[in-house]
Amino acid sequence: MKSNTKNLKEEALQYHSEGRPGKIEVVPTKPYSSQHDLSLAYSPGVAAPCLEIEKNPEDAYKYTAKGNLVAVISNGSAVLGLGNIGAMAGKPVMEGKGLLFKTFADIDVFDIEVDTGDVDKFIETVRNISPTFGGINLEDIKAPECFEIEERLKQELDIPVMHDDQHGTAIISAAALLNALELVGKDISQVRVVVNGAGAAAVSCAKLYLTVGIRPGNMIMCDSKGVINTARQDLNQSKKAFATKLPVNTLEEALVGADVFLGLSVADVLTPEMVRSMAENPIVMALANPDPEISYEAAMAARPDIIFATGRSDYPNQVNNVLGFPYIFRGALDVRATKINEEMKIAATRALAELAKEPVPDIVATAYGSTPIKFGRDYLIPKPLDPRLISSISVAVAKAAIESGVARHVITDWDAYRDSLEKRMGRDSKLLRRIRSMAVNAPKRRVLFSEGDTENTIKAAVSLASEELLIPVLVGERHEIDEIARENHLDLSQVEILDFRTDAEAARRERFARRALDLMGRRGLSPAEALKNMKQRDWFTLMAMEEGEADAAVIGYSRRYTKALEPVKEVFGRSRQTLAAMHIVTTTQGPMFFADTAINDSPTAEQLADIAALTAEEVRRYGIEPVIALLSNSNFGTDTQAESLKVARAVEILHEKYPDLIVDGEMKADIALRPDVRAKSYPFTKIGTREVNTFIFPNLSAANISYKIMGRLGGAEVTGPVLLGLDANIHLQAETASVRSMRNLAVIAAVHTDWKKGK
Repeated sequence: MKSNTKNLKEEALQYHSEGRPGKIEVVPTKPYSSQHDLSLAYSPGVAAPCLEIEKNPEDAYKYTAKGNLVAVISNGSAVLGLGNIGAMAGKPVMEGKGLLFKTFADIDVFDIEVDTGDVDKFIETVRNISPTFGGINLEDIKAPECFEIEERLKQELDIPVMHDDQHGTAIISAAALLNALELVGKDISQVRVVVNGAGAAAVSCAKLYLTVGIRPGNMIMCDSKGVINTARQDLNQSKKAFATKLPVNTLEEALVGADVFLGLSVADVLTPEMVRSMAENPIVMALANPDPEISYEAAMAARPDIIFATGRSDYPNQVNNVLGFPYIFRGALDVRATKINEEMKIAATRALAELAKEPVPDIVATAYGSTPIKFGRDYLIPKPLDPRLISSISVAVAKAAIESGVARHVITDWDAYRDSLEKRMGRDSKLLRRIRSMAVNAPKRRVLFSEGDTENTIKAAVSLASEELLIPVLVGERHEIDEIARENHLDLSQVEILDFRTDAEAARRERFARRALDLMGRRGLSPAEALKNMKQRDWFTLMAMEEGEADAAVIGYSRRYTKALEPVKEVFGRSRQTLAAMHIVTTTQGPMFFADTAINDSPTAEQLADIAALTAEEVRRYGIEPVIALLSNSNFGTDTQAESLKVARAVEILHEKYPDLIVDGEMKADIALRPDVRAKSYPFTKIGTREVNTFIFPNLSAANISYKIMGRLGGAEVTGPVLLGLDANIHLQAETASVRSMRNLAVIAAVHTDWKKGK
């Protein structure tokens, strides 16, 4: 839709420009706070590793970041769907690729934009800077130059080189092809394949398909002029390798009786009639982006026996390169491979195909909707948010590198390697993305925003609506909302507005007031006060929730959280004696959960136990097993002050009431964060050597200070507060919260709808 495109453009520009411009940064990994630290980092201490590397160049992997550093290199000649826009204009894409490398595989990236279209100059540049890196990811380079560039660099360099535009799509689609053929019981050596498109990705796909078993005589490739056959005189070298001797000239002719269609071309080139002309149980991978060669709806209507894949996330079987390149490079780097060879690509392909046949973890199934996910026509390859990808593919690639003789480091303990991969990624580095996926795949929930006429709230609502995460409803004065939207170039066409103080809403206010009297008339609320309250945005929002007009609400507040919470408790009561607020603190080690961060000033031992139980229940909903530390200024009885004793008593209560809960304390924060020290000094702890992910604080001040310091100084992303223990699906957030924070909390509120219903 045009409105979506407009809003997405504005949001994307703000995303890339706000705060520190761009998407990646360099962060020191060693201490640097003292003069001694600096003398080790630079002069004179740095001379020692320099001399060791001079004697043995392999020691660069030991003393520098080379072994975890990939260059994403492009000349901007074939950027996404934008074409030859140049090196500088392509830089945001290269930074984005760096973000994906780091997010999915913990690989550091320098993006390098080389401003030349000359093949020799480009290769010379890459060759000269290659000592810096453990691997080279070529990106967005047009064909046919990309073939020569990659091949020559692979020959000249002793580190992995891969042009992901070619091989990523090839590896992922080949995995889908293998599984689709298995499902329909077809022999790969007998099937006929038609490839539409002759660019870098299409050629690479065709080559890999031949490697995994397709017979050359059973493959036909087409370009914009029709079938690539031996009668044509306009073919370059890469196309000549796929020229067919068969007497066919058009895509329509080539598809008659074909078993497989692979499209890497343009939208709408494949017609329903062509699909109907294909063999029984046709496999169609229409991968043109953003619009495929034939729409999902048209393809499914054309043939009920079709197996269909696209590059889009809103349909089954998404062929997404992020399923491959982070994990392929991860495995290659970890064995210090000299190249990414065919054996490693095939290993990645088969690992992907096999992973799709394994039972899908609950957290993945939840993230992608309520329909069970299992191997079949609509699930040929794993989902991008599957946490098993890194261990499955990286291990397969590393093994293939070792077995094919291109690894300089040999792994012998594969269980330990798998564990290291899981630890590298944290307990769940993709938590917020998974929560958003849950919202995308669930029924769209109506979420009320009480502060609907503030700039950040409007921006959050427009963004949420355009992504179809939920149905935002802004409570506020329409003229103010419209004015803010105009000033910020925001399209409100998909956002509902409740101008609650107008005469048009008088009947609704009266109805809400009557309901409020039913609830609170015996608690001192008069009819006049009830009607007056309905012109207050928080009361109006709460009563709209009470009357079932929305699934969730985010109430804005400018005063103390507990004061803002009072009307919420008046209307909805609570499911437990204790309420608590939890913040999600997303760190480089994974998400951590802090409670209670907003409600209970100095909780009793019983309340602390309730807070821990509430938090554990919430953490489990995210597919994470809570490992809980009750924090104190004491370690297991080293201090006998009242607060330490209170925390110790809370732990006793938890051990008695919830024997299966992994929880212990009282303990200091440094002991909670150091499993090695904790195991050595306190071997009796129920936590053992596990890493703590959930922190319960002895009082509100400690919790509040801690999460704010983590957000400001620790570089963590903080989401919340998530209100726990309330009967209704309502959350409170400061009016000054960022757009991103509002978005995150609203999405959590949306997915809470199903959790509150016991789904």
